[in-house]
Amino acid sequence: MSEPSPLVLTAAICGAEVTKDQNPAVPYTARELAEEAARCFAEGARVIHLHVRRPDGGPTQDRETFRAAIAAIRERAPEVIVQVSTGGAVGMSVDERTQPLDLDPEFCTLSTGTCNFGDEVFSNPFPLISAIAAKAVARGVRMEIEAFDAGFVDNALLLHRRGLIPDPLHFDFVLGVAGAMIGTEDRLDFLRSTIPAGATWMVAGVGRYELPLARAAIARGGHVRVGLEDNLFLSKGVLAGGSWELVRAAAALARDAGRPLATPEEARRILSIPKRG
Repeated sequence: MSEPSPLVLTAAICGAEVTKDQNPAVPYTARELAEEAARCFAEGARVIHLHVRRPDGGPTQDRETFRAAIAAIRERAPEVIVQVSTGGAVGMSVDERTQPLDLDPEFCTLSTGTCNFGDEVFSNPFPLISAIAAKAVARGVRMEIEAFDAGFVDNALLLHRRGLIPDPLHFDFVLGVAGAMIGTEDRLDFLRSTIPAGATWMVAGVGRYELPLARAAIARGGHVRVGLEDNLFLSKGVLAGGSWELVRAAAALARDAGRPLATPEEARRILSIPKRG
């Protein structure tokens, strides 16, 4: 019987939508982001999915704000992989959304379709997706394909065939967004069936779907994203004290399933992200 594969945990520590009014643990400043990243790394997260905020908590894709946050995270958790968001917030232009790519990060997200997003629309037409992908490739940035619904996978595979998204493919199934695919295990299994053999995948369950989908992904050999961006609660009615508590909960699920957490070196190998410098 083969040994279980190491699990890569990603911590989505602040997002663009959640606020301190909803949970005081949501980090805004570079210092707060770095402290949260270090706590998540200590609990087993190997990737930090990064959005940044203005001082008032509003979302921004400003490259200098990203620069300050990445530098602070590198100081506190030098081994962690920092993944910048190119999704930004609803309504941002492609020029806004791609600013963090100017910093030559190791890893970024690429949302490959359009969907309702609560009462808004997260718009990603093909010209925008292609422009983000082209800039990521030009800067040598590894991409994670964010799929909120089944068509996002089909779109990504089309762009892959056109040479715009290079191998090896890595997918993040973001399930449970109001307006996109619900966060149930049958949806996860369907999405898994649509991606090519050899592609890696993870799941990010939104709200109440977060930890149940984490358990499902762990059992199926996939990887997991948790954090305050996706879910503010540790359990029903109990606010998480930070993304680190959600990482700890996911790590406990892995331990119970007999699946080891990836070391920083293993995470880089699994995700095909060589260390820079």
